[in-house]
Amino acid sequence: MSQPVHLRAAAGADQALRPAAPACAETSAGAYAAPALTRRACTLALAALATGAAAASARSPRLITVGGSLTEAVFALGAEAQLVGTDTTSLYPAAAQATPKVGYMRQLSAEGLLALRPDVVLALAGSGPPLVLQQLRSARVQVELVERRHEWDDVRRTVQAAGRATGRGAAAQDLLRQLEQDWARVRAQVQAYRGPTPRALFIMAHGGSPLVAGGQTAANAMLTLAGARNVVAGFNGFRPLTAESMAAAAPDVIVTTTQSLQAVGGAEGFWRRPELALTPAWQRRQRAATLLHQDALALLGFGPRLAQVLEALHRGLVAA
Repeated sequence: MSQPVHLRAAAGADQALRPAAPACAETSAGAYAAPALTRRACTLALAALATGAAAASARSPRLITVGGSLTEAVFALGAEAQLVGTDTTSLYPAAAQATPKVGYMRQLSAEGLLALRPDVVLALAGSGPPLVLQQLRSARVQVELVERRHEWDDVRRTVQAAGRATGRGAAAQDLLRQLEQDWARVRAQVQAYRGPTPRALFIMAHGGSPLVAGGQTAANAMLTLAGARNVVAGFNGFRPLTAESMAAAAPDVIVTTTQSLQAVGGAEGFWRRPELALTPAWQRRQRAATLLHQDALALLGFGPRLAQVLEALHRGLVAA
């Protein structure tokens, strides 16, 4: 069984420094062994190890989260005081916006991360670049990547990982029990519905050309879990919105993010797109709520709010 990060750090600054020192020496000599650390990254790594290793056992681990759902889980566990940094997708709860930001999850910098002297970096799979994660490990920072499959188990993995990283495993299990009860209740509601299957389309329009969500996307998973049929599930990923695709898809209801509406000035601006005029959703927009929206992180993040978000989505879909 591996030791908790704070116990490993307490093993002695001299042991912690040894793995990083050769990499730094190679960098200084110009022989960039993989993963090579830049001079500044080496300086930060050695300084952090030298000053923090002996003291780590006397405090809770210093944590950086990369991924909004992971940050949300840390707050849900009441461990936000351990956060020394978060990425730019970490926007909920509002207090997360006041944490030091380490950049976008796929464009991280070893120097920026190490400057915050973390013990643990907890990140969604796909964060990087990979070389940066290797540099963090070389500096004896614990890095844990959390997988995403767009399913309920994402929530379980997220909360459990947050519990491990913060040293609050018991609190994580308590939180999971409550979330699983909520999930079972909402799934029962969806499965009990006996009306016609809603024909839905998800559109992302945060900037630039609008895109529609096909298979193997978080949006497609949410529509399916909510009891709807994604009318453009014949391809994977996202594709541009076109008049031809709208006419063929004929969605009765359109789902989008709150940020997509904000980008075009609200629902009126969203409905002005000429492609949407070909859809039953547009034709019925005055008689029913055929445009549904939720916050992007809540709707697509598969975090601790998944059950309540799915419940609201299901109710909106069947009412449309």
